[in-house]
This record gives sequence, structure tokens and C-alpha cells, in this order.
Amino acid sequence: MPTAVIVMGVSGCGKSTVGQALASCLGWDFRDGDAFHPAANVAKMRSGAPLTDDDRWPWLDAIATHAADLEAAGGHVVIACSALKRAYRDRLRASGARIRFVHLAGSYELIDARMTARVNHFMPPSLLASQFATLEPPGPDEAAITVSIDAPPEEIVATALAALRA
Repeated sequence: MPTAVIVMGVSGCGKSTVGQALASCLGWDFRDGDAFHPAANVAKMRSGAPLTDDDRWPWLDAIATHAADLEAAGGHVVIACSALKRAYRDRLRASGARIRFVHLAGSYELIDARMTARVNHFMPPSLLASQFATLEPPGPDEAAITVSIDAPPEEIVATALAALRA
């Protein structure tokens, strides 16, 4: 079993909802990766501008450090983090923490509808296309768990839990 599970995918796929439920089922801490963004990143996204890799490296390093520090202290965590590119996932794994990724996969249309319906979130639906353009689904060698978001959250969590425990 890993000490950190990163629930990944494009904005609006349900990372926070699934991540919180998964953490609750496991009895682990939950952290939303958005909380690790510096204010400049949030302001950039809120303005409708996508982040660059240079914007993301310190954010990913902060998440990786958190996972590694928790592991060193004997803790466990589920983190909602987009981790869209393999290079980002590699950067997270470089912390040395035992990380497993759960990729929430869904159609552009479904996620766009969800993003359009949500309120009080800094990520505008106009950035969804850039998220899909950036997404590199995990390869078979990454041992990630891919779960379709077409099911209700409790089924998504049950599928992820079963795969994590297998």
C-alpha cells in the first residue's frame, strides 16, 4: 500500500470530491493540491491564463515534500492534484514517497458541464481545453489506477479502493 495517493486528472473531473471520500475510507489525511499553489498561480488561472511548467515546478515540489514529510513521520495522505504530464508525476515521485496515482478519466463534454455548473472556483471553464491538451494519461509502466468518472462518486471510490488494496 502506498503512503500517498494522488487523485489526478483535469480540472472539474472530481479530484477533490473523490479524494476526500477516499481519504475518509482509508482513515488518511486529505489535502487539496490547489492549497499548495502560490497566490501568483491562482491569480494567473483566475484571469484565464494557463500555467506554464515554470509555474508548476514549485507547486509540484511543495506537494512532493508534503508527501515525503508525512511518510517520514509515519503518516498517510490523499492529495487532489492534476498531475497532467508524466514529467509532473515523475517530479512528484522523485520525493521518494511511496505514491500511487488514481487517474479520474472522463469526456470533455461531461467535465465541461460540471465546470460550468460549479460556483466559487478560481479555474474557469475556458481553461478546460488547455487541460485536455496538456493531459498525458499515465502509461502502463506507471502502475496508475484509471477510473471512469461516469459512475457516481461512491462507485468511483469503491473502484479505486479495490485497486489500491489488490
